[in-house]
Amino acid sequence: MRSAIQKKVAVIVAHPDDETLWAGGTLLSHPEWECFVACICRANDADRAPRFAAVMQALGATGSMADMDDGPEQTPLPIPAVAEQVLQLLPYTQFDLIITHNIAGEYTRHRRHEEVSEAVFQLWEQQQLSSPELWYFAYDDDSRSHFPLADPTADIYLPLSPDIYQQKKNIITDIYGFSHDSWEAKITPSAEAFRTFSTVAEAAQWLNRNRILP
Repeated sequence: MRSAIQKKVAVIVAHPDDETLWAGGTLLSHPEWECFVACICRANDADRAPRFAAVMQALGATGSMADMDDGPEQTPLPIPAVAEQVLQLLPYTQFDLIITHNIAGEYTRHRRHEEVSEAVFQLWEQQQLSSPELWYFAYDDDSRSHFPLADPTADIYLPLSPDIYQQKKNIITDIYGFSHDSWEAKITPSAEAFRTFSTVAEAAQWLNRNRILP
């Protein structure tokens, strides 16, 4: 999956590793994209933050991190605060493509994923972020009955080539440093999937059907 079309792409995620787990193969397949990754958590994590910087090099991207609360209690964050943090992280507000979390998350359950999804949609709806396309990660674990899997019914379903998948897996284990028997390494998807929207009305309808918050 390679294209000569150059795009300015924003990938907006909750945690360092989300960009790789859910879209890393897609980014590796498009070296011509000018990609910026905005991550709202863990900027002050002495282990994860420098690894995130190294991952950006491996993905051919640039990125920035913030340090919003990510404690185990998952205390809800105000969506306007998440949206403001996203705007502060991004170098500009006009993109050809924005990619972010599913409104229901990628597995059961992480509130920060849902909050980022909601915030990005509101920014797009209010035209504070501009892009002709908005893509949501499309994965599901069927209420923890299996590891998160790419949804084959999504608008885009991309089985990764062995080479791209190995590059992606190496980022998780060799750069992020997760052991080969860690949850992150075990669930690293070998296919990626996205729900795609070109109008606010279509996206709003889908979000209203699938939203979990509050």
